[in-house]
Amino acid sequence: MASKVAVAPVETSGSADSIRIKDLRLDPQNPRLAEFGVKSDATQDDLVKVLWERMAVVEVAMSIAYSGFFQHEPLFAEKAPNGKFVVIEGNRRLAAVRLLIDGELRKKLHATDLPTVSAQRLEELKSLPVIVTDRKSLWRYLGFKHVNGPATWGSYAKAQYIAQVHNTYKVPLADIAAQIGDYNSTVERMYRGLMIIEQAEEAKVFARHDVSRSRFHFNFIYTGMDFPGISTFIGLQKKASTIRKPVPKEKIKELGELLGWLYGTRTGNKESLIHSQNPDLKNLDGVLQSGKGIAALRDGLPLQVAMDISVGDPAIFRQSLQNAKQALQRALGTLTTGYDTEDSDMDRLALDLETLSHDVVDAMRQKKNRERKRLADRV
Repeated sequence: MASKVAVAPVETSGSADSIRIKDLRLDPQNPRLAEFGVKSDATQDDLVKVLWERMAVVEVAMSIAYSGFFQHEPLFAEKAPNGKFVVIEGNRRLAAVRLLIDGELRKKLHATDLPTVSAQRLEELKSLPVIVTDRKSLWRYLGFKHVNGPATWGSYAKAQYIAQVHNTYKVPLADIAAQIGDYNSTVERMYRGLMIIEQAEEAKVFARHDVSRSRFHFNFIYTGMDFPGISTFIGLQKKASTIRKPVPKEKIKELGELLGWLYGTRTGNKESLIHSQNPDLKNLDGVLQSGKGIAALRDGLPLQVAMDISVGDPAIFRQSLQNAKQALQRALGTLTTGYDTEDSDMDRLALDLETLSHDVVDAMRQKKNRERKRLADRV
């Protein structure tokens, strides 16, 4: 793992200012909010709703209601052109305060379990301590705290952060990796995965807000890109780790297909093929290495069926025999302690297995004899 460099001091306007709550705004560009499909034009109430429903704001609100807002933990905000202050760090706390002081907002979000705060507490919460800074000055601090620090984000939020810093401030990915104490290859994989998603959205072959599940599982794409079948299917090259559009133009159609299989679509009533990353992602990779398997997926067949088609009947037959042998060896090993001599169902099951095994052997012998006769007739 890369060693962490010292966190540079955050450039600010000085000590924390006391800023009125009505002048503070939640940040639609917050990397963690993007994980839940929040758009750049989301309203402030939209942002509070996502924070309340997805990010355990209730815990923060309860703490503030009973203990007050800790003045030694100020928010970090950037002054906007309209004179308001966009909170870059501390969105959960700002959402919690807004809910505590706004009864109508609590009703709207059904946040009815929050306590009614005293008049004194309401007066205290009219203004909050804020350090005024800007996004560029704050990136190192955010990386230290949220990427591999004490309040870690999920992989998608981390990728959003990495992309913002790299694309906006032109910080090399290697420098970002050193700052957050992570492997350079991990940072590159996250960046590449996000650029693939953004490229697909720009080409209108995918939309994060339309995935079939309530949450966007970013790990499917950034992990899957390292599988040979998946990367080849969309024409991904090794050098694509650090470029803004990693997928060749001629493979955009395939990219849309891949993301549809990975995530499904609500509007198309199409379920994701990935129910569990392990083994489904690996199975999808195997299917994409076969022309027949790809055709099966395009025909809308389930992943398991497509996998069977891709490997072919000979491989399935061999694997089935091996699985049966292993299962019977396991049964034999536990017979002494596992076989209940009074359980007639076990007896019938064992007899069924005996019959099936004889049928398989007989069928194999018959096929072999037919093949021998066919070859003899040719001579």
